[in-house]
Amino acid sequence: MNTDFDQVLIQFNADQQIGLYWVLAFIMFGVALQIDVKDFRKILTHPKGVGVGLFSQFVFLPLLTYLLVCWASPHPSLALGMFLVASCPGGNISNFMSSHARANVPLSVTLTAFSSAFAIVLTPLNFMFYASLYTPTQELLQSISVDGASLFKLQLMMLALPLILGMGFASRFPSGAQALARWVHPLSLGIFIVLVSVAFWGNRGLFVEHFEIFFYWVLLHNAIALMSGYGLGFVLKLDVHTCRTIALETGIQNSGLGLALVFAFFQGLGGMAMITAWWGIWHIISGLSVSSYFRLKNPKKS
Repeated sequence: MNTDFDQVLIQFNADQQIGLYWVLAFIMFGVALQIDVKDFRKILTHPKGVGVGLFSQFVFLPLLTYLLVCWASPHPSLALGMFLVASCPGGNISNFMSSHARANVPLSVTLTAFSSAFAIVLTPLNFMFYASLYTPTQELLQSISVDGASLFKLQLMMLALPLILGMGFASRFPSGAQALARWVHPLSLGIFIVLVSVAFWGNRGLFVEHFEIFFYWVLLHNAIALMSGYGLGFVLKLDVHTCRTIALETGIQNSGLGLALVFAFFQGLGGMAMITAWWGIWHIISGLSVSSYFRLKNPKKS
């Protein structure tokens, strides 16, 4: 085991970190503008699709990730990154991917909203559980000393507060919220891409040097996420459009949240940052590829 790799640190200064927190909160606010309180009733009227989707994201994927890590024994910092990504909620670009795939778009939006809300508790809980369960990552965690309370507070700031504000604004000013959402989402996503690109460029030497180490792990991990989401829906006899949505919701994770947590609590630990950052790039490529394949198989809208 190359312990030197587990000591590599990605540089991301304090101003960039604060900017990342604000951008992620802004993205969450944009997502919340498109959520109606009535949407939360869908978990009662359509419990199976929502239940399976959330189970796939917060139970099945973290468990499969743990089994993969135990079987393949990656570097501890890479394993931590894999546990973190698997513990994050779905990314909001999954809604676009579901639309492109002609999948169940209302379910996709509902799952994004629920997973973002539940992530406040389930992301740190899942991450700390599996990272502590696997001995090499447990030892690395002890050397870093992660503050669970601070982890929870940061997620409240980036997820819960903007979710509440956005839904409150949408409830009070529905027409204004729809108009605002049209530019909030692309603007916040554009700023996020710029921030991550700046961080990547400043550390390009490290990413290029270690590319072969983390590239294949993300490739395998993401493939497992996509296939497990679809397979779970198929085994439980959900319709094909719902299976597609659950696959995309499981395979497209909020890597931006993961990156924020890496820099806030793990000092930019190289293996974690590389896994999380590359996942954020790769899931766009894989998501577009898979959704395009689904679209070709079903050229007419359902």
